[in-house]
Amino acid sequence: MRLESKIINQEINNGDVIFNFIVKRNSIIFLFLSLLVFVLFALDLVSGDSALSVGQVWNVFTGNETDMTTRNIVLSIRLVRVIVAVLIGVALSISGLQMQTVFRNPLADPYLLGVSSGSGLGVAFFILGAPLLGLAHSGFWQSVGIVGAGWGGAVMVLLLIAIISRYVKNILGVLIMGVMIGYIAGAIIQILQYLSSAEQLKMFFLWSMGSLGHVTTTKLLIMIPVICVGIILAIYCIKALNLLLLGENYAQTMGLNIRRARTLIFISTTLLTGTVTAFCGPVGFLGLAIPHVARMLFNDADHRTLLPGSILLGIMAMLLCDIIAKTLVLPINCITALLGIPVIIWVVYKNLRPA
Repeated sequence: MRLESKIINQEINNGDVIFNFIVKRNSIIFLFLSLLVFVLFALDLVSGDSALSVGQVWNVFTGNETDMTTRNIVLSIRLVRVIVAVLIGVALSISGLQMQTVFRNPLADPYLLGVSSGSGLGVAFFILGAPLLGLAHSGFWQSVGIVGAGWGGAVMVLLLIAIISRYVKNILGVLIMGVMIGYIAGAIIQILQYLSSAEQLKMFFLWSMGSLGHVTTTKLLIMIPVICVGIILAIYCIKALNLLLLGENYAQTMGLNIRRARTLIFISTTLLTGTVTAFCGPVGFLGLAIPHVARMLFNDADHRTLLPGSILLGIMAMLLCDIIAKTLVLPINCITALLGIPVIIWVVYKNLRPA
C-alpha cells in the first residue's frame, strides 16, 4: 500500500510539474506575441504613402506640438485603418477556430456557412441590381447602402441557417446547406454581373478584393460594438467548444445543449464574419490558416488557450498584411492569400501523409 501511495504521489507531482511548465511556456509565448503585436501596430501607423517617423507619430499621441497635416494623417486615416485591421484579425481568427471545431474539419473557414456569399449577394443587388431598376446611388448613400446591403445579406443567410439547423440534426447537413447557399448566391451574382455595365462591375470587383481604407470613423463606431458582441459570445462558448471537440454524443452526456450551443456559435460567427465582409469586403484565408498556426505554436487543444492565441496571431497577420499591402500598393486579399496558402498546403499534407 505504501509503495502504491508513493507511486501515485510521484505521478501527481510529475503532473503538476508538467502543468506548471506548460503554463509558464504559454505565458512566455503570449507575452512575446503581445510585444510583436505592439511593434507591428506601430509599424503600420508609420508605413504609408506619406513617410512619417516614429517620433512624429509619438508626438501626435502624446499631444506634443506637430503640424495639422500629420495629425490628420495619423488620427483620421492611419489609426482608423490600423484599428480596422485589428478588428478583422480578431473576427476572422475567432470565426475560423469556431467553425473548425463545430464541423470537426481542419479546412473549415469563417465563410463556410455562406455568410460571405450572402453579404456578396446583398452588395451585388445594391451595386449591380439597383441600376437595372433605374435606381441611382452616389456619395454618402452609396457607401451606407453597400454596408447595409452586405449586412442584410449576412442576416438573411443566418436566419436561413437557423431554420435549417432546427430541422437538420446532423452537422454535416448544415455544412452542405451552407455550401449550397454559397453556390446559389454565386449564380445570382454572375447573372447580375452579366447584365451590368463596366462601371458597376468595376465597383463590385473593387469591393470583392477587400479594402481597409473605405472604413470611416462613423462606420468604425458601428463596427466595433457588433464585433465586441461576437467576441463575447465566442468567449461564452469556450466550454461548449471544448466539449464539442470530444464529439457531440460525449458533449450531450456532459449536459451540453447541442442545438443551443451550435446556434450561439453560428450567431457569433455571423456577427464577426458578416460585419467584416459588409464593411471591408471578403478577406480570405486568414480565418482558415490562423487557428492551425495557434495549435502548432501552443501545442494545445484547449480553447481557453487557443482563443486568445488565435486572436493575437490574427492581429499580427492582419497588421503584417496591411503593411505589405500599403508598401506594394496591392489589394489586401492578395496578401492574405499569399500568407495563408502555405499554411493550408501544410495542413493538407499533414492530414494526407501516411502514418
